[in-house]
Amino acid sequence: MKRWEALDPGTLTVTRRERRGQGASTIVPRSPKGSPRMPPPPDLQDAVLAAWRTNSRVTTYFIAHIPAALWSATVPGVPSRTIRAIGAHLHNARCRWIKTLGHEHGIVAPTRVDQRAVTRRQLLSALVRSSRGIAALLQLGCTRGGRIPPSKAYTWRNLALDVGHVLTYFVAHDAHHRGQIVMVARQLNCRLSTAATAGLWQWRPRQREVGGSARR
Repeated sequence: MKRWEALDPGTLTVTRRERRGQGASTIVPRSPKGSPRMPPPPDLQDAVLAAWRTNSRVTTYFIAHIPAALWSATVPGVPSRTIRAIGAHLHNARCRWIKTLGHEHGIVAPTRVDQRAVTRRQLLSALVRSSRGIAALLQLGCTRGGRIPPSKAYTWRNLALDVGHVLTYFVAHDAHHRGQIVMVARQLNCRLSTAATAGLWQWRPRQREVGGSARR
């Protein structure tokens, strides 16, 4: 019969010999001096901000590698929508969220771009600014117990404001539209470069580019 006792994992080790029919479980004292030391848990703010910055860099890297011929191409079935407009939407949507969630707390939203006329260079600069705004929202949440404080302008109420959900929402939004551009390129038979498609998944290089640790 197995015996289970409340154990201090720092001082005792459980050996299960019964797995191979070698007898009952034994409890072996572990020397405090030789016990493994667990690393401290990562700082929530550092981890959240690093993840967002890496994702944002993936987006700008991808936008930078879209072929020029595709920039003004229209989405099949949606003649009013272009690849340029999809890229602009990434920035403009961020700006609206920054204004909605952050204005009352002193976070200034960047200026939105014209989805019909923005150049690639202008959009890349704008995406950097809106990325900083989202980072400021996440940082605000981390300093307020892990949750962005409520604001009167937030009437939609369909997104939980803990930093985990906010981070996931904005990463998913970027990823959705990155994938949309890939799909449109295939529909238009406009081949994306290997750098563009592979870059969507090469997160460690993007992580190093924004100064995050890539050791894990």
